[in-house]
Amino acid sequence: MGQLFRPASNTWARIVLAAIILAPLGLAIIGGAVARSGYATGEGRFVDQAVPFSHKHHAGELGIDCRYCHTGVEEQADAVVPPTHTCMTCHSQLFTDSDMLAPVRQSLAEGRPLEWKRVNRLPDYVYFDHHVHVKNGVPCAACHGDVRTMPLTRQTAPLTMGWCVDCHKSPQDRIVAPEREFEGSPYRNRTAKDRAFAKLTMARIAHSGRNLRDCSVCHR
Repeated sequence: MGQLFRPASNTWARIVLAAIILAPLGLAIIGGAVARSGYATGEGRFVDQAVPFSHKHHAGELGIDCRYCHTGVEEQADAVVPPTHTCMTCHSQLFTDSDMLAPVRQSLAEGRPLEWKRVNRLPDYVYFDHHVHVKNGVPCAACHGDVRTMPLTRQTAPLTMGWCVDCHKSPQDRIVAPEREFEGSPYRNRTAKDRAFAKLTMARIAHSGRNLRDCSVCHR
């Protein structure tokens, strides 16, 4: 009886067997890389807005405090997107004929709020409270980056569960003194006051009995 398979068949059999074994591993590696990429997490993305608001100009060059527009950041879960009349406290006098600001003037005239699109978006099953973080010394820049350098606002963090948990494991490294929470780059030079407030905050958390890695902290 003649030979059914050529000698090269052994080689092909090994290749196919290796592919069957390695393909799932390769797909898992590729899938993991994609899941952590900016394409999936949104890190680095810009969002088109009705009005191209520049944090670099307002917060960086003019030095307007974050809380002037985001009034809820120290008192409630939502930082609050500024209503039109906040914009018009300045722009009723400044750049009154600017085409760029036409949507703002129209919004005021029609009594209809501007439709700002969220840049840093969390899933519906995640609970995030701005004021809890702020009152415990976590600066805006920890999640939002240095917006004072951004002509257009972008997402600077992956906002994944792993990213959040990393901070909750050792929050003392990210806590600054209250007077520095609204700086653009508070981590550039940590001070003795930062470390003292971090120590006080960690003691307060320990005394409360809360475990920051408990599922119910973020999932309610």
